[in-house]
Amino acid sequence: MRSMLNMGWLALLLAVGCAARPQDWDLTGREAIYDRPLEEVWPSVRQYFVDAKLGFREAPGSPVLQTEWKEEFGGSKIAGYWHRYLVLGKRETPTKSKLWIIRVTRSANKTLSAPGKELEWGVSRNMGYDLVRRKGTDPAPAGPETLEGGLALSVEDDEDRFSMPRGENAIVAESAHGTRDLTMEWRVFHAIAPGLALKDPMPSRTLAKAPDSKQSPAFTECGAPIIGLKAQAKAGGVLLLGELHGTQQVPRFIAQAACQLTVEGTPVSVGLELPVENQERITTFLQSQGGEVDWLKLMEAPFWRSPYPDGRGSEAVANMLEQLRQLRAQGLDVAVFVYDHPKLNGQQREQALAATVLKEVEAGPTRFHLVVSGNIHPRTSKGLPWDKQYQPMGRLLAARLKHVVALDVAYDSGSAWICAPDAVSRKLDCGVKEAKGKDNGDRFFVHVWDSPNKDGYHGVFYVGRVTASAPAILKGLGRPGADDNSVFPLAPDADAVASARR
Repeated sequence: MRSMLNMGWLALLLAVGCAARPQDWDLTGREAIYDRPLEEVWPSVRQYFVDAKLGFREAPGSPVLQTEWKEEFGGSKIAGYWHRYLVLGKRETPTKSKLWIIRVTRSANKTLSAPGKELEWGVSRNMGYDLVRRKGTDPAPAGPETLEGGLALSVEDDEDRFSMPRGENAIVAESAHGTRDLTMEWRVFHAIAPGLALKDPMPSRTLAKAPDSKQSPAFTECGAPIIGLKAQAKAGGVLLLGELHGTQQVPRFIAQAACQLTVEGTPVSVGLELPVENQERITTFLQSQGGEVDWLKLMEAPFWRSPYPDGRGSEAVANMLEQLRQLRAQGLDVAVFVYDHPKLNGQQREQALAATVLKEVEAGPTRFHLVVSGNIHPRTSKGLPWDKQYQPMGRLLAARLKHVVALDVAYDSGSAWICAPDAVSRKLDCGVKEAKGKDNGDRFFVHVWDSPNKDGYHGVFYVGRVTASAPAILKGLGRPGADDNSVFPLAPDADAVASARR
């Protein structure tokens, strides 16, 4: 019964907070209104979460439910993100209703943690009930352990409210963030509207199923919707992402983007700036069960052991491959191709990069292509400061393809694993270095300008505050996070400052 109180308290807290911050909502900006009384809609809402295999707890006699925690992709135990939903049924009129669905995100990372979270405000460990006693009132008749009554929240209650899966999947929960999720509200609407016999029923959502898949998942947790992404997803289109190597956030952005687009029916191919010699190895891993032997075969690739690890072989990249593998294992149509030609230099390399990507796009005209690389290759403008005739990969692709959009990375200040010339020796120095950016919130988004800038970028993709991701090999030769069989136990240089990025 204590969990019922927790659910009601959290629902009230987050609902008020979300109402004050509409800018966090999805760009659709419209609520899904049901032309049926709430009493008729709610049973279908419950059934949706049952069919989606999202376990939940429900408040007796109230249109409120709270799902259990679900891990995003089911990825790394080190950098895991978890989501749950608070679903509140609301009456618009006696004959119309709507849902408020609030996504709560938890992570082992303290980035989202509220300031002062670790402090205990007041003399009592019984949060809230002291106020009731001082006012000389008692909890509502239903008692302190139900939604209808009780303001008493102990520290233990608060811990239970943010309880996480136990056992092998347990993580240390350090930070949380709640926001209203209009995309999820519309997803539920599209799913249950035909069954409610609406006058203008919506078609069911079609998943992008992998060719060899026998079935598709009822529900896949893809994280908070990336604002502005869906508008760029076109069949045969190419979205070039100029990244900052060596962060945790860019690989997560890519995995989330692939997940969110495939569940909406768009097959996605992810292009990685890794040596083309590794295509068969990566394809084999994506089609595997992801066991320890599969990981060992993947990690045998030489690029993970580069003497100058510039971030492309980071733990976050390895974890992203696992996340994409899991999406394929669930039946979603996600593919990965690699296109780098590291033995070539300058213009020859750009031409080889473009030719490899072009071949992939022409072979999949119905697919959307997310292609990530260092921030020189995606440019669609001619020339660089040291070579005015230079034609980057992006420019070469734009001349051959109809839909090419180039986005530069934007981020809040933090850190990244960067290889940069040492200020004294001028030798290439790799390690954790400061990355200075601008705070535009904590929500991933895509923003396209009215016209390209001088570098040929059409806009930016924003990944929030960046944190460094060390080379995967530093974590071991097996699954990321396992810390097994490490061969390079070097401590990152956290005090170094970045002076360049590729």
